[in-house]
Amino acid sequence: MALSHDPNWPRAGGWPALDDLAPDERAGLALIGVPAWRTSLSPTAAHATPAAIRDALARYSPALVPDRRSAGAAAPLDLDEAIAVVDAGDVDEPDGPEGEARTRAAVRRALEVTDTVLALGGDNSVTVATALGAWGEDLGTAGLVTIDAHYDLRDGVSNGSPVRRLVEGGLDPARIVQVGIADFANSAVYARRAADLGITVIHRDELHGRSPADVMAEAMEIAGAGGGPVHLDVDVDACDRSVVPACPASVPGGLAAWELRALVRAAARDRRVRSADLVEIDATADAPDGRTVRLAALCVLEFAAGVALR
Repeated sequence: MALSHDPNWPRAGGWPALDDLAPDERAGLALIGVPAWRTSLSPTAAHATPAAIRDALARYSPALVPDRRSAGAAAPLDLDEAIAVVDAGDVDEPDGPEGEARTRAAVRRALEVTDTVLALGGDNSVTVATALGAWGEDLGTAGLVTIDAHYDLRDGVSNGSPVRRLVEGGLDPARIVQVGIADFANSAVYARRAADLGITVIHRDELHGRSPADVMAEAMEIAGAGGGPVHLDVDVDACDRSVVPACPASVPGGLAAWELRALVRAAARDRRVRSADLVEIDATADAPDGRTVRLAALCVLEFAAGVALR
């Protein structure tokens, strides 16, 4: 469907390519498509999602409107004026060891000329290469915050194992915080594994009585305690299945859409966040109204807003 045109209502997205930056120019945020899907535990076409998110961005404007509760919010903020965003395109065939190496290289290259990177998945396996690419030699001091219904501590190599793989790769589990872990979405074995490792778990039920900003402030203090960069893993299946039908593992009773958006913006406002990923959506399985992909597009804008408001 063709979208209307109004010169006074610009549309989000359509950002210039990373390669179009001038030699002395630096951007605030780079998007990178990482369409991994081959090791997913659930059948998925998650590799179709980066393109779908880019298309959905045009349904929204890049403007933040005033919130009378916020200090200094007397005027709207146009993200296109407040932050330079570039698109680094998609990593070719990001699955497998060679694909992960290409992803790490793409992230490192983007961070040479941008302050932050947001990887558009793809399934949750992309977290490993994206985080390692961003951390580089800082792995020993790095931290990880996940917004996810699942521990992702499974054995093997899949979209259910990125947290375990990062720990085995050298990440200190004392600097891992998992927000949104849900009942009946995990096994007792992996719950015990998280506890034995010393991972901080903020259960989904705990979020009912806390503000997203408060939760993320706690998470960042733990993940950032080493003084190194923090990676944010946004697994959209943490949300209630009614709002994310295109997430194969989402369950009823998950996060509301507004909670996910607020958590993402709060995390992105923290300068310790150097990288993030947005994962676990199969755009080909979305509802007719495209609600899952549209939420993902809004999370891209929330992340950009957080970076712009630092």
